[in-house]
Amino acid sequence: MSKEDLLKQIENEIKNCNGCELCKTAKNPVFGEGNSNADIAFIGEAPGATEDTTGRPFVGRAGKLVESLLAEIGMQRTDVWIGNIIKHRPPKNRDPLPLEIEACEPYLTRQLEAINPKLIVTLGRFAMNYFYADGMISKDHGNLIEINGRYVFPLYHPAAGLRNGKMLTAFKNDFAKIPDVLEKINLKG
Repeated sequence: MSKEDLLKQIENEIKNCNGCELCKTAKNPVFGEGNSNADIAFIGEAPGATEDTTGRPFVGRAGKLVESLLAEIGMQRTDVWIGNIIKHRPPKNRDPLPLEIEACEPYLTRQLEAINPKLIVTLGRFAMNYFYADGMISKDHGNLIEINGRYVFPLYHPAAGLRNGKMLTAFKNDFAKIPDVLEKINLKG
C-alpha cells in the first residue's frame, strides 16, 4: 500500500471515529495535510475554531504565522506535513484531555510511521509532551531531542506567541533554527 493510500485509509478511520466525545461536538475532523514525503512534520495539540470549520490544520492566525516563517526559511506549506495530536476540536478551545489524546494516539502514530519525517517540530507543550512526557516547554523549546528513534524539536505554540511578545520572539528565533537542525540530522544520517 502506498503512503498516500495508507494516509487516506487513516483519514477514513478518523471520519468514522467515536473513540471519545469530541466527535459529537466538533464540526469536522482535522486529519492533517501536506507532503507525504516531507522531511519535517509539524504537530500541534488540537484544532481550533477555524480548523474545525474548514477541516484543515493551522489555517487560522497561528497557521498564517507558521506559513510566513516557513517562507523566511525558504519553504512552503506544501513542503511539510502539518497535523495535531487530536483530530477533533475540544469545546471552547480547552486543553485536550488524556482520554482524548489516548483515543487519537493510534492515528497520529500511523500517520507519522507512513510519512517517516526526519524531524518532528512540536508546537506547544501538549504536542511536546506527547513525544517527551518529561519535557518542559519553557526549558526545552528550541532544543533538538532524540526520543525513541525520532528527532523532536519543540517550539512554543504559535498562538501563544500571538498573545505574548516574549514567546513570539522565542518562537521566531527557534523556528529560524529549523534548517540547521535538519542539516544536523542529515549529517548524523
